[in-house]
Amino acid sequence: MRINGHGHILPEPSQIPSFMKDKGIFWIDEDKRFMRKSGWARPISGPGFFIKEKIEWMERHNIDHGVMLCLSQLYCNGLNRQDSYDVINFQNNFNASIQSAYPNRFTCGFVVQPLHIDQALKEIDRCVNNLGLRVLCLPTHFINSDGDWLSVAESAVDPIFELANQYKLAVQIHPYDGEKMIALKNKYWRFHLVWMMAQCADTLHVFTLRDLPNKYPKLRTSFAHGGMLGIASYGRRVQGFDGRPDIFEKLQDPRKTLGHKNLYFDTLVHDSHTLGLLKKRVGSSQIIMGLDDPFPLGEIDGIGNTYPGRVLDHAIEIGTISPNEGKDIWHKNVLNWLGVLK
Repeated sequence: MRINGHGHILPEPSQIPSFMKDKGIFWIDEDKRFMRKSGWARPISGPGFFIKEKIEWMERHNIDHGVMLCLSQLYCNGLNRQDSYDVINFQNNFNASIQSAYPNRFTCGFVVQPLHIDQALKEIDRCVNNLGLRVLCLPTHFINSDGDWLSVAESAVDPIFELANQYKLAVQIHPYDGEKMIALKNKYWRFHLVWMMAQCADTLHVFTLRDLPNKYPKLRTSFAHGGMLGIASYGRRVQGFDGRPDIFEKLQDPRKTLGHKNLYFDTLVHDSHTLGLLKKRVGSSQIIMGLDDPFPLGEIDGIGNTYPGRVLDHAIEIGTISPNEGKDIWHKNVLNWLGVLK
């Protein structure tokens, strides 16, 4: 059985509430050629954006099951309390409808906005108890009430992790909104190609310094895109911890959680050498398949020589990953992250 641990699916244009377009939050053109929000548009060009095409795409590539995460565009950073509530309610209800209609095909995630902590806790209860969703999707960063950007691993978010820990949820942490955080022009696709990687690294940094894998031992957390810069910068973080102990009082050594059994990373690192580094750092048991379909930075057909599972296949071909490890990355490791295997 082959399970994709990182995918996304779009609602039909008619399913999106009209207020979301009226307020410029998010909508999809009737001809399904573009998804949009105010001042932003992305073409819908590849296979698998919508449910019918998604299932056909999975069948073509022998993908038996997919974990469908929330849309990054709907993390609701910067939205007011009511709009955030309404958008998140829509997103989570939509994902629940997909999981309910196709339980053998899809496990779906749900999202909360850490700024509105009371709403977030109620939404976790609703999604788990009423909708049957057990994958909590969080942005790497959010805007607090003072207008400052915080990592989702900061103590302000602890109530969310505490409740998720009680429910023994899988968590997926994913970057977005870099152009709002970083004072650089939005050119060269830099916020997707460089800063998303840095956002994951920053939150992994805080996540491990605060020892959250041990503080919340019933959680299993996956970092999107292989946590790429977080893995590459491990040695620098260790040296910084050793070299400036005055900065890290009451925080934990990064070595403590390297390869932790409850920290997972997906395979979307784009080349087999980086995947090999990820294996050396955390062990193959902590790597899950992540295709990030159907987006152009995902492992989808039609972009260069990419196809679903290409990086893993090449890693097996050159001996970086063994065939049995590859099978576990596609199957057993994903189930362990989801909490299906004990």
